[in-house]
Amino acid sequence: MKQIWIITQRELKAYFDSLMAYILLILFLGFSGFFTWIYGSDIFYIKQATLMPFFSIAYWTLFFFIPALTMRLLSEENRMGTLELLLTKPLSNWQIVFGKFLAALLLIIIALLMTFPYVITISSIGNMDAGQVISGYIALIFFSAMYISIGLFTSSFTNNQIVSYLSALFIGIFFQIIFGMLAQNSSGVIGKTLDYLSVSTHFESMTRGVLDTRDLVYFIGISFISLVLTETMLIKKRYA
Repeated sequence: MKQIWIITQRELKAYFDSLMAYILLILFLGFSGFFTWIYGSDIFYIKQATLMPFFSIAYWTLFFFIPALTMRLLSEENRMGTLELLLTKPLSNWQIVFGKFLAALLLIIIALLMTFPYVITISSIGNMDAGQVISGYIALIFFSAMYISIGLFTSSFTNNQIVSYLSALFIGIFFQIIFGMLAQNSSGVIGKTLDYLSVSTHFESMTRGVLDTRDLVYFIGISFISLVLTETMLIKKRYA
């Protein structure tokens, strides 16, 4: 655990040293705040004490921001040749992968914590459903973990950050859009399978205040598979 935390601290420091963390936080808070409080189906428009507008915009904002956050995690190490040096250290492949994953996830959690004033404001102007809010934030964390693991995987097989970013978006589009569209035009086992693979099915269920084990298994399962694939790429590089 100590080795994992060392890597996590290293990556978090790199985020803040490169201004990536500040840019992410400013853009995330700017987009989420604007669409939650000012534009479109904002809270004042729907006239309900709910954070559903925030969860809806964060669903898309994080989808595009997370690949930008993860694109450098391993691709930059590949490009600079420091990955080979890192692999010679007394660290397991899993410690390297999980340390980098945890750093990105912690940065997302920091961004979400900075939206806590939204919760205070909503609770002061109406009868807010606390369970739904808690479940919604949990959904955002698991949603982020899933896409961080996918982004980490795409970052592991290239030394080009743009390729990593676009590859993560390409894979994510299937979960975010395509599986859901295909499920609407399918029936039977295939339709149910495609619907289960659609991230919106599970995210919307959790933001309604329902913590179903099927939703948790979905997010944890895809995250785990992606991290295992990332570790496999590191194993190939270690013994190449």
